Amino acid sequence: MTNNDYFPSMLPAEELAQLSYIPTLSEFVTWIEHKWADLPCLSDTINTLTYKQVCDIVARKRALLNDMGLTKGDKVAILDNTTCEAVEMFLAATSAGYVAINLPSQLPPQAIVGCCMKFGVKVLAYGKDFIEVVKDAPCKTIAITDTADHAAPVATVDKNDPAAIFFTGGTTGTPKGATLPHRALMRGALNGCYAPGKQLGCHVYACVLPLSHVFGLICSTLSALYKGAEWVAAANVKDTISKFPMIRPTYLVAVPGICEILLGLVKMYGKQFIGGRLSYIISGAANVPPKLIREFSELGIHLFEGYGMTEGANLTTGNIDVLTHPTSVGKLYPEQEAKVVDGELWYRGDNVFLGYYGEPEKTAETLTEDGWVKTGDLVRFDDDGYMYIVGRIKNLIILGNGENISPESIEEPFYKDPKLRDCLVKEEEVDGRPIIAIEIYPRIDDFGDTPWEEVEAYFHKLVDKVNATMPTTHWINKVTVRKEDFKRSGAMKVLRNQ
Repeated sequence: MTNNDYFPSMLPAEELAQLSYIPTLSEFVTWIEHKWADLPCLSDTINTLTYKQVCDIVARKRALLNDMGLTKGDKVAILDNTTCEAVEMFLAATSAGYVAINLPSQLPPQAIVGCCMKFGVKVLAYGKDFIEVVKDAPCKTIAITDTADHAAPVATVDKNDPAAIFFTGGTTGTPKGATLPHRALMRGALNGCYAPGKQLGCHVYACVLPLSHVFGLICSTLSALYKGAEWVAAANVKDTISKFPMIRPTYLVAVPGICEILLGLVKMYGKQFIGGRLSYIISGAANVPPKLIREFSELGIHLFEGYGMTEGANLTTGNIDVLTHPTSVGKLYPEQEAKVVDGELWYRGDNVFLGYYGEPEKTAETLTEDGWVKTGDLVRFDDDGYMYIVGRIKNLIILGNGENISPESIEEPFYKDPKLRDCLVKEEEVDGRPIIAIEIYPRIDDFGDTPWEEVEAYFHKLVDKVNATMPTTHWINKVTVRKEDFKRSGAMKVLRNQ
């Protein structure tokens, strides 16, 4: 199964003609310097630099790294908040032929040491808030603002050379380092350019996701630069959101949890609170409730969703037809092949990773010799090519009769109820026998002053209603309505092992 026309056809013809697949970060940095030279590029809400100015800084950061005696393929770690300097250092490292590793900013000092040793980091670039955190790093360290007093040209790299390592572990696994080549980062970045209407040289992105997450680095940053957009840093998410009336973003890439916060703020203060110009939100990394899609649409804001993995450079499918297909994660982005093997999605293309760093056995479990990524996700496609997530193989519940059922498939109908925020179906044991249980986290504000007993009764009735649509083997026999949110991953996914 392939799909090469759906997304490119969204762009105006004159813009589509300007966008082509750029296979390496070296070529990309050169391209944006000339293509968007005088347009605003990176901003911290106080200072804004043009694309030409940014690329000049990147060239001097390349020289700094080169002067430290690095060789092609050496690892450069970056530890900072979501800042302009972190973007510059990432572009410098990758366009100089080195492998960039954006470390999560919440890592404690001992974890920083461990990561540097595991990946063989030669240089660690740190932001001003992390001076104490990196003092025991087992490698050379530089301030992320440092540059040489001279420039260095981009390196010659192959599209299959490694460009970056990202941590991945989903909601249940142990984090691994997924190595992405240049071709994958750039395919993902190009995919993030596709949306209806004018896209080039006209948007303002507020980046509220960490650069250590593939969603924040690719869709929220590289795609923005591909399109000649202005990228505004969110070193502090709460502070940045409070500045939305000044930033006036037109584009936002966010997880559903942040979308929920924004919607609440708009309800309280009006659309002007988020600047009045927000037109597009790309949301992923966790379930996107149809209620969010509808309510943003009523505000004139397109909330699109999709599906992707770190191992596939983030963007595998996307859905702009959310009003007609609210529970689908959309259609395949161009230049990919996909197939369903025993219910599991497999895909391959330029966006596929090289493997898990230093873990050949785990790589072999996910990446076949002929390039297919085995996602572990159970999916189905409808007749029009829209994909639906059915569940995760590792989450399957095995019933007493031997039947495997996906908890996600049982959860799906619950998300149609506008008063439910999130839920979690799992297997529990009661009186020595396994049963299917559900935990529900309501949209508590929607219930106002309703007594808690009535809130619980509402969801017990909802469970009865859903049970009536399923075979008795799938019935939910225990219901817990939560007053507190679930434990979540850094991407705001509900953690299943809680």
